[in-house]
Amino acid sequence: MSVLTAEPGAAPSDEEPPDTGERHRLTALTGLAALSLDAMASVAYGPEAIVLVLAAAGAHGLGFTLPVTLAIAGLLAVLVASYRQVIAAFPDGGGSYAVAKKHLGARTSLVAAASLVLDYVLNVAVAVTAGVAALTSAFPALYDERLWLCLVVLALITAVNLRGIVESAKAFIVPTVVFVGSIFVLIGVGLFRSEPVSTVTAQGHASVLADDATTVGALLLLKAFASGCSALTGVEAIANAVPSFRVPRAKRAQRAEVALGAVLGVMLIGLSVLISRFHLQQVDGVTVLAQLADASLGHNWAFYVIQFATMILLALSANTSFGGLPVLLKLLARDNYLPHVFALKADRQVHRHGVLALALVSAALLLFSGGDTNTLVPLFAIGVFVGFTIAQVGMVRHWREERGPGRRAKAALNGFGGLLTGVSAAVVTATKFEEGAWLIVIALPLLVVAFQTVHRAYIRIGERLGLGHIPEVPHRDRSVVIVPVSSLSRLTSQALTAAASLGEEVRAVTVCYPAPEDRAQLHALEHDWAEWDPGVPLVKLNSERRTLGRPIAEYVRDVTVAEPGTQITVLIPETEPERPWQRLLQNQRGAVVAHALRRDTDAVICRLRFRLT
Repeated sequence: MSVLTAEPGAAPSDEEPPDTGERHRLTALTGLAALSLDAMASVAYGPEAIVLVLAAAGAHGLGFTLPVTLAIAGLLAVLVASYRQVIAAFPDGGGSYAVAKKHLGARTSLVAAASLVLDYVLNVAVAVTAGVAALTSAFPALYDERLWLCLVVLALITAVNLRGIVESAKAFIVPTVVFVGSIFVLIGVGLFRSEPVSTVTAQGHASVLADDATTVGALLLLKAFASGCSALTGVEAIANAVPSFRVPRAKRAQRAEVALGAVLGVMLIGLSVLISRFHLQQVDGVTVLAQLADASLGHNWAFYVIQFATMILLALSANTSFGGLPVLLKLLARDNYLPHVFALKADRQVHRHGVLALALVSAALLLFSGGDTNTLVPLFAIGVFVGFTIAQVGMVRHWREERGPGRRAKAALNGFGGLLTGVSAAVVTATKFEEGAWLIVIALPLLVVAFQTVHRAYIRIGERLGLGHIPEVPHRDRSVVIVPVSSLSRLTSQALTAAASLGEEVRAVTVCYPAPEDRAQLHALEHDWAEWDPGVPLVKLNSERRTLGRPIAEYVRDVTVAEPGTQITVLIPETEPERPWQRLLQNQRGAVVAHALRRDTDAVICRLRFRLT
C-alpha cells in the first residue's frame, strides 16, 4: 500500500507563482544550524571522553590525546566524504536506511532504521539532560527541579519544530554562531599561550589521573578512540533529511555536510592540541572544556560566555533529531513499515506526527531517567555506529554496481570507514554493556520486529483490498437506509431528507425500553410520527437492557440475512455545536451507535452533521 497524494493541478494563470513550499525548506546555512547542533555540541564531551579513558594510564596515557583525536578526525573526513556520496545517490533522504534498502536487503535496512530511531530518541533525552545539568551546575538551587526543567526545555523545542524546520533553524542560528565563534576564539587565543593563564576552575577538585604507566596498550587506545567517536554523532543527520533542503536539494545538503565536517574537525583538533599543550587532566566536577576556557581566556566574562553558550547548545542539540527523525519515519511509513500517518505533512512542511511521537517518547525517557544524564549516556552513540557501518558497507556495494572513474578508490574509502565504525560499534557495546548498553541490544531487534509486524499487517490489508488488481465493474444494488431517531426535530427532518437521496428505501428505527417513562415517550413519538406522516415507516426495536447500539446492530444483521444482496446504510444524525466547548454537552449517542455498527456489522455508516448556527 502506498500513501495517496493529490495529483498536482495546473499552474495558476495569474501573475503570482504557485507556493511550492520552498520557502519553508532549508538553505545550506539554515540546514547547518538545524541539523548539525548534535555534532557541534559533541565537542563539549568528545575530547573529555578521550581524556577520561587515557587518564587510566596516567600522564603518559594523556600524551596520546592528540593522536587519538587525529584518528577520529580522519574517520570524520571519511564519513563526510561518504555521506556526500550518499546524498548524491539518495536525494530522497533516509541515509543508511536508504542505502541498505537498495544494496543490502530489507532486513538490513530495518536494522539501520532501528539504530537511527534509537539514536535520535536518545540524542534528544541526552541533549536536554546535559543542557539542564550545565544549568544546575551554575545554579545549584535548581538541582532538585531538573526533571521539570528538562520537560520544559523539551516542550519549547517541540513547539518551535511544530512551526516548521525553517523556523527552528532561524531560532538556532544565533546560539550556533555564538558557540562556534567562542570555541574558535578559545582555540586561537590558546595557541598563542605557552601555559595556562588561569587554573581557578580545577582548584580544589580531585584528579582522576591514575598512576603513570610505562606503556599504553592497544586496547586502551582503541577504547579511547571508540569513546571519542561520540563526537561523531549527528554527522549522518544531513543525509537523512535531504528533502528538507531547497532546490537543488542534494547540492545544498552536500555543502552543509562539508561545512559541518570542516567546522567539527577544526574544533576537535584545536581543542586536543590545547589539552596537550596545557597538560590538562580530568578532575571531578569540572569539564575539560571549562578547564580549556579557563586556561586560554582566564576566569572572566569570556569564560562564562563559553559556559553559557555550551549549556544552551547542548540543550538545543536535540533539534538535530527533530530535523532528521520525522523524515526517516516518513520513508518508513511510505514503505509500509510504520503507520501511514507519519508520512503526512502539515503546513510549513512539518511532519507533525513524527515530531510529536519523538517528543512523547523522549519525555518518557526523561521521566524514566529522572532527568539524569549519566543514566542515559551509556545507551548513547551505539545506534549511530551501527548506522554508520551499514551505510559504509552499502556504499561499497553501490560502487561495485556503478560504472565510472574512481569507483574503486571510493569503494576502498567506504570499506575502510566501515571497518573503523564497525570496530567502534563493537568496542563501545562491549565496554558499556553492563552500564546499560544491553538495553540497546534488546531494543534494536524488538524495533525491527515491530517494523516487520506493521509491514505484514499492511500486506494483509492490501490483499483484502485487492491492491494491484483490476476490481470488478461497479454495479447498483438495492439499497436500504436506516436512520436512528429518538424524537421529532429539524435534525430528524434533515436526516430523512438526506437518507431519501441516498437509497431506494428509508426506515426510521427507535429503541424501546420497558420502563414506564420510556413507554410514555414511545407513545408520544408514535403519535407525533403518525401526525407528521413523513412517508417513512417507524420501526420499534425492543430492548430489555438500556443499551442503544446493540439493538440497532442486531436489526441491521437481521435485515442483512432477510434481504441478501441489499446494500445497507445507517445514517446517524448528530448536531454540530456552535462553540467547541459545547461538545461537552452532547450525549455521544451517535458515537455509541457507530461503534456498535463497526464492531458487529458490515453496514455503511454515515454521520450527518447538523450545524447549530
